[in-house]
Amino acid sequence: MKKIQMVDLKGQYNAIKDVVNNSINEVIENTAFINGPKVHEFQKQLETYLNVKHVIPCANGTDALQIAMMGLGLKPGDEVITADFTFAATVEVIALLNLTPVLVDVNTDDFNINIEAIKNAITPKTKAIVPVHLFGQCADMEAILELAKAHNLYVIEDNAQAIGANYRFKDATKAKAGTIGDVGATSFFPSKNLGCYGDGGAIFTNNDDLAHTIRGIVNHGMYKRYHHDVVGVNSRLDSIQAAVLSAKLPKLDAYNRARQNAARTYTTILKSVPQLVTPKISNGCEGGICDSCDCHVFHQYTLRVLGGQRDALVAHLQEQGIPCGVYYPIPLHKQKAYLDKRYNEADFPVTNTLVQEVIALPMHTELDNEQIEYITSTIIKFLNG
Repeated sequence: MKKIQMVDLKGQYNAIKDVVNNSINEVIENTAFINGPKVHEFQKQLETYLNVKHVIPCANGTDALQIAMMGLGLKPGDEVITADFTFAATVEVIALLNLTPVLVDVNTDDFNINIEAIKNAITPKTKAIVPVHLFGQCADMEAILELAKAHNLYVIEDNAQAIGANYRFKDATKAKAGTIGDVGATSFFPSKNLGCYGDGGAIFTNNDDLAHTIRGIVNHGMYKRYHHDVVGVNSRLDSIQAAVLSAKLPKLDAYNRARQNAARTYTTILKSVPQLVTPKISNGCEGGICDSCDCHVFHQYTLRVLGGQRDALVAHLQEQGIPCGVYYPIPLHKQKAYLDKRYNEADFPVTNTLVQEVIALPMHTELDNEQIEYITSTIIKFLNG
């Protein structure tokens, strides 16, 4: 059996080495390292894939979120509602812009932001909602859009973990994650479903005016060289990273299917283990077992371990050479940087439980059945004591 990796970037690279190397060499040969042809080529490819009018590449996913908020003209003191159970980048950019982060609880089953919690958090100062499409599937966007419309709020999708996922509306129409709200932001960090070989990110929107503003922001506020029309930043996707992404984008659906197949195998084996709760696909097929569901792209395969056994299981898996992760061990509302007297522990029952229970198993495009069988059998033997 191959050594089990949490993310097997080397294996993925070996399978596409020639295409990637040729694409990178093309950039090096033409020496157009910043805003070169490869960046524009990738931008157009991604616009077509996502069926969105505008993709604006940038330097990383955190910048993408910050620039999206800058583009919408949010002002210091404006309240922005987002999930308590996610990576810090989401709340970090809110704080950096002197906006007021408002953290709310998430759902027990799919870990995404809770609609009732959003409703209860809206005040006259609320200007935006940032749903995080956690672990690979969309938050309840239809309900979020209804709330946003009723209260005249912006919707900024944090799509760092769900690129390629589809969201199904009640009328059976579909849209790609990140293209549903006013603006979406994503990361191309190497371990993402679509990852480059360094840092990278992008912003998506169907709003022409917003896209124009954002294009200026990412490039020092310039539309014409040395003419600074808006306050901007230096956040550009470099051409070598764009070359890698151009090589990998045509394979994204196949990569996501590989993840879905691995998740299906995990779930089939583990769903009957009483100490475990397997991931639920809330916007697609029940249980995630069917062959056609495209609503969850499994950036992470995250289980809940009941009965206070999570930490012991983590230690055991590591002893057996099986990597795993805890995403996330500390709620954002308890992080030193984001402590706020406004928060009441009673408002975060789900998040406070999840941080004690969740464990992410190895998940990547090169995962094979032999590895999954070893991982799952090790888990079951441990839990059965």
